[in-house]
Amino acid sequence: MASSSTDEESLGFLSVTAIGIGGMVGGGIFAVLGLAVKLGHGGTPIAFALAGLVALITSYSYARLSVTFPSEGGTVEFLIKGFGSGVLTGGLNVLLWISYIIMLALYSYAFGGYAASFFPQATQPIWRHVFISAIMIGFTVLNSLGAKFVGEAEEAIVGIKLTILLGFIGVGAVNVDMTRLEPASWTSLPTLLAGGMIIFLGYEGFELMANAAEDTRDAKNTLPKAFFSAVGFVILLYIAISLVTVGNLPVSKIVSAKDYALAAAAEPVMGQLGFVIIAIAALLSTSSAINATLYSTARVSYTIAKKGELPQTLEKKIWNKHLEGLFITAGLGLLVANFLDISSISIMGSTGFLLIFAAVNAANARLAGRTGSRRWISILGSLVCIFAFATLVWHGESQLSDILILIGMIGGAFLIEVVYRAFTGREIRSKNGDN
Repeated sequence: MASSSTDEESLGFLSVTAIGIGGMVGGGIFAVLGLAVKLGHGGTPIAFALAGLVALITSYSYARLSVTFPSEGGTVEFLIKGFGSGVLTGGLNVLLWISYIIMLALYSYAFGGYAASFFPQATQPIWRHVFISAIMIGFTVLNSLGAKFVGEAEEAIVGIKLTILLGFIGVGAVNVDMTRLEPASWTSLPTLLAGGMIIFLGYEGFELMANAAEDTRDAKNTLPKAFFSAVGFVILLYIAISLVTVGNLPVSKIVSAKDYALAAAAEPVMGQLGFVIIAIAALLSTSSAINATLYSTARVSYTIAKKGELPQTLEKKIWNKHLEGLFITAGLGLLVANFLDISSISIMGSTGFLLIFAAVNAANARLAGRTGSRRWISILGSLVCIFAFATLVWHGESQLSDILILIGMIGGAFLIEVVYRAFTGREIRSKNGDN
């Protein structure tokens, strides 16, 4: 594999693994923990394990595809290689962009919830909207100005976040009440499965390692190890966090504080100081995730536009930056975060990525001869993702309005592609000019 970097500049195992861990342990765990407990009760650790299993199986396909087709385009490139330049690939790429917008909304909602927790409970709904809007607008402005310090702070924030979470686990594990985790306290199996899938977006982010394939040293050996190590570590981390949370705080209190559940769970263990520390960690984590998602999603939308998947206006540059993609992405994320609740946002995000990951698994199954993969693993991964999608839709907290929104989101992605192709006749172009 040709690399664009020298050995000194290229990424090793630890660096690539850190990218995956940082991508997964963004704002997701802070945002969805309360919802996970609401659905899983004492079985919440099982729900996180089930969601992690789906991610682990899918990481196999990503690892093999990344080695064979190294590209900054990552998922976009894999879908083109697997399915060609047709409407299916186009619709899935548009759905990918929409799914990133949903993730942006999720992180903003979580930031708003944790920031509002410092105010009187009666005024928290108002403050949540204020902070949702402020953080989104603030980072949009910073990204448009190209503020370098924002990106440079990412590694430090990841380190602080992991240190605080591991500290929370270490201190909280001492006082865990195991009776709260017994099978008798679990919800029904369908609800538990749905709970695992609604929090699947807590693992979204491992695919970012694929974008670093071109700059990875000895990618053939490094990438598979990095994918499995990063996902495996995060599975254990999430299980431990959920064990400590449910083991230290009654489910009813976690659910009532679902917008800032992790901070609420820290209070019985570490006192008011613990609440403040976790809340600050959540604010740092979600803000860094918002920044990273805004930056990367704007790039993704630009890449998709260049490949023919979104209106051509996104190809234009202002001040040598891809600002149209940034502004449109931020504006849509702002609307979703302010007008939908955390359950609806989580359902949309998880279903979107489950469908995309099902397609990536299917693409690797089709390309197994070229990627040197065991086809059955990728077929299994695709089937598991589809089953997870169906479970979430039918047994999750989906209301009729949520299902209609899902239909609109998925159908809209393919409708955009069909209409756009009809008017422009444009075709997708792979990085290497082939399919």
